[in-house]
Amino acid sequence: MKTPFTADQFLEIFKNYNQGVFPMQIVFYMLSIIVIYLTFRPTAKSDKIISGLLAFFWLWMGVVYQLYYFTEINNAAYLFGVVFILQSILFLTFGVFQNKLSFNFRYDGYGITGIILILFALIIYPVLGYSFGHVYPYSPTFGLPCPTTILTFGLLLLSDRKCPLTILIIPFAWSIVGFTAAFSFGIIEDIGLLVSGLLTIIMVLMRNRMPVKKRVSL
Repeated sequence: MKTPFTADQFLEIFKNYNQGVFPMQIVFYMLSIIVIYLTFRPTAKSDKIISGLLAFFWLWMGVVYQLYYFTEINNAAYLFGVVFILQSILFLTFGVFQNKLSFNFRYDGYGITGIILILFALIIYPVLGYSFGHVYPYSPTFGLPCPTTILTFGLLLLSDRKCPLTILIIPFAWSIVGFTAAFSFGIIEDIGLLVSGLLTIIMVLMRNRMPVKKRVSL
């Protein structure tokens, strides 16, 4: 399917965003460190804190990136923005108000895979991007949809409760939409987006079928 913008226009949006919001990229990395710490050292309120931060990430992507920047070259970004805001509301609803999300690293296949996806989003993704010639500011930094969606998948694999499938619909749909950039614009690192989405869907479905007290390592 032909996109309504060119690869150069797409990369120019990254540049405009990265320069326009700096130093928010650093803030996002600092918040991600807090998130990782809380998954290893959970507290009584850590689940709600992480859910709240995920809600903030998706609200930021919906309002700032999609509605403010990406709409300059793609009218579909208006729809994307609304959907991302909806995902933010879902994290608030399930994670903060209903307390149905948990984030607790466990040394099993789910926990290890989750941490790998988180590290991929924060470290491996930008390193791959640099090696493919996507040099800052013409690069999708953390806080933009693709790497942040991968981090979201990683965190949802750390749950020790049944994960509401509703919370996965929008991130998985974006993993398909965002994956098209890998072919259309040479953002090869976005292949990891679709792989992480498929992997997370499969593993969450498997985990949700297990009684909580009888879950075993993969």
